[in-house]
Amino acid sequence: MTNADLILGIDFGGTKVALGLADRDGNLLATRRLDTDAEAGADQVVTRALAGAKSLLAGEGATDRITAIGVVSPGIVLPEEILLAPNVPGWERLHLRELVAAEFTGVPIAVGTDAKAAALAEWKWGALAGADPAVFLSLGTGIAAAVLVGGRLLTGANGAAGEIGYNLLSPQDTEGFAGGAAPLEEAVGGRGLGGRASTLLGRPVTAGELFALARENTEAKELVTAALDELSMHVANLAIALDPQRIAVGGGLVRSADLLLPALRDRLTHAAPFPPELVAARFDQDAALLGAVALALGDSGQRDPA
Repeated sequence: MTNADLILGIDFGGTKVALGLADRDGNLLATRRLDTDAEAGADQVVTRALAGAKSLLAGEGATDRITAIGVVSPGIVLPEEILLAPNVPGWERLHLRELVAAEFTGVPIAVGTDAKAAALAEWKWGALAGADPAVFLSLGTGIAAAVLVGGRLLTGANGAAGEIGYNLLSPQDTEGFAGGAAPLEEAVGGRGLGGRASTLLGRPVTAGELFALARENTEAKELVTAALDELSMHVANLAIALDPQRIAVGGGLVRSADLLLPALRDRLTHAAPFPPELVAARFDQDAALLGAVALALGDSGQRDPA
């Protein structure tokens, strides 16, 4: 690739799709966002996203300058299916790379999991640069971690390394995934926290609003404190198991870093024999989108030949 080469990144999320045009240094030159409209099903999401991508490229005069495409999604993105798929009807049946390839003939395409791709972006251009081992902790609607050793992602035997949202909370969690549960994600993920806060306060409340309310509302503070106690224990156990040099925390909840990071740092300091450095991720909004760009540049992921 030359410096003139452009990369198209597509980040499919549960509530939005982010599209981005970037150079090989990870600089986003143009972006666009679309609502996922999950209830309408998977096919329309992909159709609208690819149309939006083509429109973005045309508007930037870049249609003939795209040399690679990176696509990321929640779940484990495989050629024939997407495992641990998000709550978009039909998502698990998508052949995501094949669908994109049909619209962009001859362009190399890399696909992968959003949280793992975000970790690559943080290692390549952000807060995890130079760290080995490194951990990216994604705290948003869902909960996940990604581990890099020598700059390479630890994927696991099934691509599910780092899916800590399925961590058990107690010995009484005897079924976990088999019972249709993701115990840690339901306890401390944005969707679970928002649901409990809405019930507690008698009105719709998002996780972000809950953290803001916790600064002045006693009930909200107790709920956030309990969630951070639970989360920090799992992060400490992860650090004990992996002995990372640095952990970068990203995702929507990191907007409340003033509450989140001190709780995690305190637990790490007291629980881990060798506490890692804990930092906020550099890319709070575009980490997965930039991760798609990193995948397209050939850093990792499933890739079509040119």
